[in-house]
This record gives sequence, structure tokens and C-alpha cells, in this order.
Amino acid sequence: MFGTKTTKIKVKGIMCDHCVATVKKILMEFEGIKAVDVVLKGGEVTIKHKGELPLEDIKVALANAEYTVEGVIA
Repeated sequence: MFGTKTTKIKVKGIMCDHCVATVKKILMEFEGIKAVDVVLKGGEVTIKHKGELPLEDIKVALANAEYTVEGVIA
């Protein structure tokens, strides 16, 4: 996708397929996010987005669902 950036974050608390679906659903609600891939083992989340990623807002949204963003991987 032209103009699309990729950011990888590490998320703590992803333990099952339901968690994967929940994290995807939360992230896809943010404007500019085009795709989300969540790896169950390890909690690596790849986000394809346009523009700047609202990381602080994402941290809050995931924290409200009891997940913790441990940091940006790439």
C-alpha cells in the first residue's frame, strides 16, 4: 500500500486466540490503521498504518482491556 508505514509493538497479556481477536479489534478502531497482525506466541503485533501512529492512545485502549504495550520493536 502506497504511503503505508509498518510499526511492530510488543504487547503483554496475549494468551489465547480470543486475546488475538480482541487486540486486533481494538487496534482496527483507530483511524489510519489499515491492517493488524498479532502473533500469539511472544505478543508481537504488526500494525500497518497511514500517518503517525497514536501510540499513547493505543497504550491506553489496550490497558483498558488489560493488555500492556511493552514497547516498539521496529
